[in-house]
Amino acid sequence: MTGPSEEERAPISWDALAAELAATREEAAVRGDDDPATWDAVAAQLAARVAERPETAPEALPPVDEPAPLPPPVAAVRAPDPAPAPSPRPQQLDLAVLDPEELRGGLEALLFVVDNPVDEATLAAALRCPPSQVSAGLAELAADYDRRRAGITLHRVGEGWRLYTREEFSEVVERYLVDGQRSRLTQAALETLAVIAYRQPVTRARVSAIRGVGVDGVMRTLLARGLVHEVGTDPDSGGGLYETTPLFLERLGLTGLDELPELAPLLPETSSVLEEHPDA
Repeated sequence: MTGPSEEERAPISWDALAAELAATREEAAVRGDDDPATWDAVAAQLAARVAERPETAPEALPPVDEPAPLPPPVAAVRAPDPAPAPSPRPQQLDLAVLDPEELRGGLEALLFVVDNPVDEATLAAALRCPPSQVSAGLAELAADYDRRRAGITLHRVGEGWRLYTREEFSEVVERYLVDGQRSRLTQAALETLAVIAYRQPVTRARVSAIRGVGVDGVMRTLLARGLVHEVGTDPDSGGGLYETTPLFLERLGLTGLDELPELAPLLPETSSVLEEHPDA
């Protein structure tokens, strides 16, 4: 068997095929042969020629311009995090060295109103002066009380300072407190206590309206004696509500408020009230 000729091994020229097909079509037109079967035969012959030479299939095709390769992806560059805003500096108080008399008066005023020992830093913040000056002022104040044997002393307790009564005057203080508790209540205090007992819980304003006079001083006395105490707040006026204490019942010899005497027999007759207050 003889191998394929050089013509058969040569690559197929698509331009030559197109020219050959055009020439065949022109010849058919001259002959008047427009039968579709004729063109089917021509197409079959072309397909057979291509099939016999497979090496010319993809490689013999005209080159197609391939798109340029895409550039490699560029790694995204992360923007640096913004620097944190500096935290605001705490406001510095203007501290000034006080005059010795002003420092002494300020310290005594503050120590007089505190309920618990207070440290130098708190006192310095209130006085707007350096803590070192407060420390020196406290030491000088304590030494002065001791030098003149004042009725009060200044002591450092734990981390703070506080005023105390001098121990040698304790008998005087005790005698005052005991005798004060045993002293009789004034008429105004008894009247105020009666209003509270019968109208409790009641506000100071209501007691003042019933009595027709202010009762602030009398209320302080009753609170100090432990006969009344504050139990809440009036929802309408916002004022404190007061009631009597168990000590009140104990002093009167009662077991409960229901044993209080009827109030009606104790009230004056209407006619006498009208005579005393004709405009009422």
